[in-house]
Amino acid sequence: MSNVHVPAQKAIALQPGDGEALWFMGFLATIKATGEETAGRVAVIHHLGPQDAGSPLHVHHREDEWFYVLDGELTIWVGGQVIRAAAGSFVFGPQGTPHTFTVSSASGASFLLVTEPGGFEAFMRTCAEPARSLTLPPPPASPPDPVQMAALAAEYGIDILGPPGIPAQQP
Repeated sequence: MSNVHVPAQKAIALQPGDGEALWFMGFLATIKATGEETAGRVAVIHHLGPQDAGSPLHVHHREDEWFYVLDGELTIWVGGQVIRAAAGSFVFGPQGTPHTFTVSSASGASFLLVTEPGGFEAFMRTCAEPARSLTLPPPPASPPDPVQMAALAAEYGIDILGPPGIPAQQP
């Protein structure tokens, strides 16, 4: 078996506000680097979200996922552990580990979400709409259809295990 290093196609340098901006699950999500641009190695997405925005409980079967909080605070549930992640915090969720997160600060939060390898951004594109402005999206008229979301996620190696929110702790 050959251990060949595949270089990235080219350097990536984006200024603030640059990147593909999406309205995704209540967030302004700006894709900063894609799997296509990094020879499949990584995807980097900047998220800006209001208090209580978050993801359903889910598990990735194709990628590791990590969070780096830039501003505000997230509450992250990963593998049964609740983590309060303030600005400057780093949280890693290995492939195959159930996790979810919620923006817990009243002022909202800004964070980087990185997946290794890249590819998660393709799932985001299928569930999102292009952002009409670099602002938070308007509140949805209705929540996403959980059956449709689960079927779509499964196509990208993601299992939706439960609703958004931090699961209740077992005694």
